[in-house]
Amino acid sequence: MTYNIKWLVGSLFLLPIGAKAQQSAEVLSLPEIIRQIESDNLLLQTYAPRAESYRYKGDAATAWMAPMVGLGTFMTPYPFQKITDARDRGMIMLRAEQEIPNLSRQRAERRAIESQTRVETVSREVALNKLRAEAKSSYYTWLVSLEQIDVLKKTGEILAMMKKVEEVRYPFNQASLGSIYRAEAEIEKNRNMILMQAGNIERARATLNALMNREGNQPFTIDTTYRPRFVPVARFDTLSLAADRSDIVRMNAQIESMRLNIEATALQRKPDFRVQFDHMNPLDPMMPKVFSAMGMIKIPFASWSSKMYKSDIRAMELNIQAMTTERAAMLQETQGMLYGMQAGLLAMEARIRTLETRVIPALRKAFDAGFLVYQENKLPLTELLDSWEALNMTEMELLEERDKFYQMIVNYEQELYR
Repeated sequence: MTYNIKWLVGSLFLLPIGAKAQQSAEVLSLPEIIRQIESDNLLLQTYAPRAESYRYKGDAATAWMAPMVGLGTFMTPYPFQKITDARDRGMIMLRAEQEIPNLSRQRAERRAIESQTRVETVSREVALNKLRAEAKSSYYTWLVSLEQIDVLKKTGEILAMMKKVEEVRYPFNQASLGSIYRAEAEIEKNRNMILMQAGNIERARATLNALMNREGNQPFTIDTTYRPRFVPVARFDTLSLAADRSDIVRMNAQIESMRLNIEATALQRKPDFRVQFDHMNPLDPMMPKVFSAMGMIKIPFASWSSKMYKSDIRAMELNIQAMTTERAAMLQETQGMLYGMQAGLLAMEARIRTLETRVIPALRKAFDAGFLVYQENKLPLTELLDSWEALNMTEMELLEERDKFYQMIVNYEQELYR
């Protein structure tokens, strides 16, 4: 027992040192991590300039075509032709031409192009929701891994103490060599499980650093007091789902953009104009300077040309019809899925509560009773280890179920606000 006391005192002495090392690292809560992701994530930073680009494209849609200027000859005879009169020498012609677009159609095209800004803005929310779910998943994995490490460390202390007791009893033929080896094997298995959970924490830290646009190995810790909470919803309404889900909002923006495209395409039936001015300077100084002015109009509503924009309009109307039906189907499917996920979460929550309040306390009492008998040297270590193994496996099962529960909350929230 002297060895046991020294070992326990040494373990308690080392605990403040480890705690002090943990306190030196930066502590980030989940809301702080999500805020950093929203402000610093590189993927999210691509949406703002892409949305801004559509504003410039909209400005370009209202620009006029550049004027055309030409210089050449008019009614000039071919070389080696016999000229009987000086008037037949021809003229030097200067031409200026400008196309005048239909302003109402240009404004409609601008509105249609700028509507893509809204689509890109909402697409950023879709991407942010996905990144937020990924961050929560890693954060919750980290939380559960810390709890598992805490349980495994306490288990390691108990196993080490039992091994010490067996080593003390062995010279007096009160313990077997096999029990010592069994305890040693359990200690090594426990250490391996701690290493595995430490690896899970490092992966979660690297993932969160990458999402926050930081170096993957930058040290920080999380708020271990945080616990995810599940609040069931009494009723899911498709109207509220349509307002909350970012993918539905994006689909609404896409439908609105297509409607604006239909309006712009329908305005192609309106004519465009073109003006042309020609100035002729004759090569014969006796001839007067002349000019020609012409105005032209495009007739797009002719039967052989209107087919193009009418077919485009019909195609876009069918696409809107398909997207509207798809939106209704997505909302209906989401509604049923959320009810199912909510039922699964409630069942999982009840299972965890049963493990916490009934199963584990009963197994702990059984282990404590067996440990008292073991201290009196009336119970072999192998039987005590069986009782400990049942308790330890159930405690780890509880943490695994809690991890599944947290991940289900992540999926539920992602589906609710996708």
